[in-house]
Amino acid sequence: MRGRFELERVPGGQSDFILLMLVVLLAGCGIAALFSASYYYAEKYFSDSFLFIRKQLILGGVGAVFGFIAFKLSSEFLRRWTPALLLGSLVLMLLTFLPGLSEEILGARRWIFLFGFSFQPSELVKLAIVLYLANIFEKKQDRMHDFLNTVLPSLIVLTVVVGLVLLQNDFSSAIFILIIGLSMFFMAGVPLLYFVYLLLAAVPTSLIFLFTKPHRVERLIAFISPEADPVGSGYQVIAAQSALKNGGFIGQGLGHGIKKLGGLPEVHSDFIFASTAEEVGFMGVFCIILLFLGFGARAILRGYRSGSHYDFLLSFGLAVCILYQALFNMAVVSGLVPATGIPLPFFSSGGSSLFVTFLMCGLLLGTTRRQNEERI
Repeated sequence: MRGRFELERVPGGQSDFILLMLVVLLAGCGIAALFSASYYYAEKYFSDSFLFIRKQLILGGVGAVFGFIAFKLSSEFLRRWTPALLLGSLVLMLLTFLPGLSEEILGARRWIFLFGFSFQPSELVKLAIVLYLANIFEKKQDRMHDFLNTVLPSLIVLTVVVGLVLLQNDFSSAIFILIIGLSMFFMAGVPLLYFVYLLLAAVPTSLIFLFTKPHRVERLIAFISPEADPVGSGYQVIAAQSALKNGGFIGQGLGHGIKKLGGLPEVHSDFIFASTAEEVGFMGVFCIILLFLGFGARAILRGYRSGSHYDFLLSFGLAVCILYQALFNMAVVSGLVPATGIPLPFFSSGGSSLFVTFLMCGLLLGTTRRQNEERI
């Protein structure tokens, strides 16, 4: 079985200008939105209005450089070093449990602190698991029906990764990585019957982990009925929805939102979409969503046209990783799903997320370059 679709090869070895422009537009919108959302908070608590935007620009620049390097890599190089990347990312995950290198923030141990820098290993794990699954499924594309020798080993690796993230008490990232992994299982051609078995195992297990932590239950209650605790667990949800309503059709104007002035927690990070929606309104939000959807569709289409099973799976995995994050974040702010703690790509303040996002974009653009040629 060679996946769900028959791939076609369309000539064109140059990088995709449209995809590149979509990345540039998203990054530009993100910078503008972050500055507008963060300058008041940064000035009030750090006496530096440009603190967050300066960090974002620096880390974005570093990410863009590494993204360009990733753009130049051949598929052979990526396949050769994928096991090392996966192993290294898992080691970094384990370091979050060592005293002195990590500390608990908002109930989770997601970060490594070293030499004045911080890094979130789970962001790198997302990239590593996509590379790993694309590599394995390409090698075994004719044996996707073989559960013991193809599906099970990949499922074990995915389970280990998800389990380590769960041990960090980062339930939302664990579920997100599981969804990305299962999406790649589906696109690679794993028989649908296997998904029934996987869901029968995954759903009750997820529910057990969900209800064993009080703060997760609080988030679920806040999602179902935020008015039950309007100044506690439901406050963030209510404030975010209020910001969306304030935005109306055309918004208050960039820089003129009021919720960022202290009425919305995490306004520069996980809930930046609420502040942005207040300022640009429905029309602006619609354009941002179109940019993300266009980015995802274009990346997957170019992977499909590459004629390479590996490049297609890699493009699909990377594209949906960024797209799903964006849609999840927007759904949280809109009150459609419980709060997850997943950032909005290109927009949310956070070096780890931005750095890995640019790496993913570089790899995506690299798949378009490899349609006619391979470079080491």
